[in-house]
Amino acid sequence: MRAVLIVNPTATSTTAAARDLVAHALKSRLQLTVEHTTHPGHGAELARAAVADGLDLVVVHGGDGTVSGVVNGLLGQPGSTPPERMPAVAVLPGGSANVLARSLGISTDPVAATNQLIQLIDDYGRHQAWRRIGLIDCGERWAVLNAGMGVDAEVVAGVEAQRDKGVKVNALRYWRVAVPTTVAFSRRAPRLTLELPGREPVSGVHFVWVSNTNPWTYSNNRALRPNPGCSFETGLGVFALTSMKIFPTLRMVGQILSKRGNPHGEQLIRDDDVACARVTCPGEPIACQFDGDYLGLRGAMTFRSVPDLLPVVAPPAKTRRDLR
Repeated sequence: MRAVLIVNPTATSTTAAARDLVAHALKSRLQLTVEHTTHPGHGAELARAAVADGLDLVVVHGGDGTVSGVVNGLLGQPGSTPPERMPAVAVLPGGSANVLARSLGISTDPVAATNQLIQLIDDYGRHQAWRRIGLIDCGERWAVLNAGMGVDAEVVAGVEAQRDKGVKVNALRYWRVAVPTTVAFSRRAPRLTLELPGREPVSGVHFVWVSNTNPWTYSNNRALRPNPGCSFETGLGVFALTSMKIFPTLRMVGQILSKRGNPHGEQLIRDDDVACARVTCPGEPIACQFDGDYLGLRGAMTFRSVPDLLPVVAPPAKTRRDLR
């Protein structure tokens, strides 16, 4: 099996020692080349080269942003013709949250994850089938994990500004950006309109989160679960607030952080399994993010669930009973 290992050497928890150990172990099963990302968008470029070269497998050692870039490189822009032969994607965690790896049932330790990957490759030799997961068609690109319009995108922009200054990003840094950003955002008038299939449009929405899996993200080991019934095997999860008054919002944050939370409230619009969602912002456009990358300001976005699109090296999907 021919494969490429794409490493982001600047990812939060990626080390040279772990990279060398991972590469050595994978070469016992794969005809492997190793590539390092050197600039923004490089992961997508390497992924396109993997498709052109007819590789069987792309292994990504980095954070969720690196994985998202690779996936977009493999698939091309939504609406374009997908490649006839798609390499499977394997994830070895190297970022801070590692949401995709955790959601797929992959160990957060790179060495343990490598051993897990080797076992899954051996299993593929017997069954000749990879697991497939759905993605979010965001129009201009694919999202693997989530997308959002409003406060979360402003937090992402703030964190990226810190990173550009050389500040190390960790869970505490996110909260230091998130709290004042959220407080400032809550004082503004809600400007979004949310449209879901079979329902009347709802105006006066502060922000909209769109999930492709559960949880939304992690703060260290604490999961944030706005849509606990969402998974790679369902439609999209949608979470939106029509009020950001302090006490109801704090209660909602507590529900999201609860291990068995079931977020609910008068100000909440929530659905864990929708085919699509459209968000519009009359007047000035609003901040938007996909997979934790700030994309800039957008006046309207449509998010669509595309099931069974991406082959991944991962344990079998949990059943709906397991997800409860």
